[in-house]
Amino acid sequence: MTVKSIEAAAVALLSTCVRVRENVTRVYRRGVRHYILFYDLAADYLQRRPEYRQKHLELARAAIARGELLLAGALANPADGAVLLFRAESDEVAKRFAEADPYVLNGLVTSWRVREWTTVVGDGACQPV
Repeated sequence: MTVKSIEAAAVALLSTCVRVRENVTRVYRRGVRHYILFYDLAADYLQRRPEYRQKHLELARAAIARGELLLAGALANPADGAVLLFRAESDEVAKRFAEADPYVLNGLVTSWRVREWTTVVGDGACQPV
């Protein structure tokens, strides 16, 4: 075997490995999408938050433990909104979270909406390209 033939074989093997990884990733993530839950917050959110924060965080930590909630937090300067990132097969997971959230139930959240987020780049992308 020559050095060129070994290099060609290595390139071919690497190319095959990349294709296999891409196919495995697509199969693994089939049906799973990212969803963003947007909260609009009441003007007195910061003043009222302490009363409900523990229950809200318990709900969030339970969603994390189930692998549904990835990241969450309030927007800053001004604190007029919050964003929660979910990974699930449908938007129902995010909707159920909002419907059970003490912040929503007690008026700290004035409105909420869920949007599907098509993620294509990064280790956690659901539809990698």
